[in-house]
Amino acid sequence: MSNLSKLEFVALDIFGKNYLSWVLDAEIHLDAKGLGTIITQGNAASSQDKAKAMIFLRHHLDEGLKAEYLTVKDPLELWSGLKERYDHLKATILPRDFKIVCEYNSVVYKITSQLKLCGENITDEDMLEKTLTTFHASNLVLQQQYRERGFKKYSDLISCLLVAEQHNTLF
Repeated sequence: MSNLSKLEFVALDIFGKNYLSWVLDAEIHLDAKGLGTIITQGNAASSQDKAKAMIFLRHHLDEGLKAEYLTVKDPLELWSGLKERYDHLKATILPRDFKIVCEYNSVVYKITSQLKLCGENITDEDMLEKTLTTFHASNLVLQQQYRERGFKKYSDLISCLLVAEQHNTLF
């Protein structure tokens, strides 16, 4: 039977694709409900609050995950189990080729947000370096030309790349 009540946010995918954003959403909503401490070690929550948190967490799980964690009755145990299962995803952001600058830029910001959720501090310098080093080997001269322009802000480099891309599509 499907969930008939409305979800506050997207349920955790069984493959963990949305784990990082799910954790953030779950923490925020549990805090808003006064249940945020329940998912921390050594909490002194009442059994009623634990039950509320468990209902909330299970409500935001994929049906397959609900079945897998069917015997877990403690919200901290469920939280820890999911963390153990999916926390490694922080380190598995895989590279890929991009056809357009806009798509690349969007993914960079998405990855940057995920890294910030993991506690990493990402600077413009980091984003500039990553962008320049991801140029295809056949564009080494182009990479060097962009490097020599001395960009200090990631947004300036992306603006320049977008203009160059637009110019190339016109011809």
